[in-house]
Amino acid sequence: MKLHQKICIITGAASGIGLGIARRYVAEGARVALADLHGEAARAAAAELSAKGPGEAIGIAMDVTSEQEVNAGVAEVVARWGTVDVLVSNAGVQIVNPVENFAFDDWKKMLAIHLDGAFLTSKAVLPHMQAQGSGAILMMGSVHSKLASPLKSAYVTAKHGLLGLARSIARENGAKGVRANVICPGFVLTPLVERQIPEQARELGISEQEVVKKVMLGQTVDGEFTTIEDIAEVALFFASFPTNALTGQSLIASHGWFME
Repeated sequence: MKLHQKICIITGAASGIGLGIARRYVAEGARVALADLHGEAARAAAAELSAKGPGEAIGIAMDVTSEQEVNAGVAEVVARWGTVDVLVSNAGVQIVNPVENFAFDDWKKMLAIHLDGAFLTSKAVLPHMQAQGSGAILMMGSVHSKLASPLKSAYVTAKHGLLGLARSIARENGAKGVRANVICPGFVLTPLVERQIPEQARELGISEQEVVKKVMLGQTVDGEFTTIEDIAEVALFFASFPTNALTGQSLIASHGWFME
């Protein structure tokens, strides 16, 4: 098992990509804390994963924009299992609007969840990783970490920012055994993406079918969505990689939508 008894925290883990990663990690023997704004949903999901094993899971309530809640959540995990080996900063939301109509409160909310959340959780786990001389920090970027799409200024800005944060962490902590990477999915058919389909149809004046076929999947090589399982495999790869060879790097999983 690639993550046998490794202690992992995954934010935004009660559903979607975060839950998929948690499921994959538990299957590889990890001890996983599912951190989510919806604590009850996280605890229910954790109980389900623990029942299947061979690893185990707990659920904790965490607002990643609150330093107090992040620190308390990480402290709870350390008190239970002793340290943190892997952080997956995955919590995220989406709000679409043209720049001139983008509410400043929505802008601040988007940057707080994506960027502040990654910063605060990284800051909280780094002392534990540094003390043991090993650790992996993974941030959930996007193809929008590499390019821009209409109506997504805050999301694009935040996802670009994660590249800089991960690279800075990698630079500062390589000699301390801590790696940092960014996973950049294409469109994954999660509730977050499903909500975008009617929103973009209204904003762009096209049908929902055109949003899927032209806007979301038009640049892929096969017209297919990336799957949660695809991203979970990438997260397993980075979490279990044995050296610093790939630290600071990002990996795009998008069915060829964006290539570099």
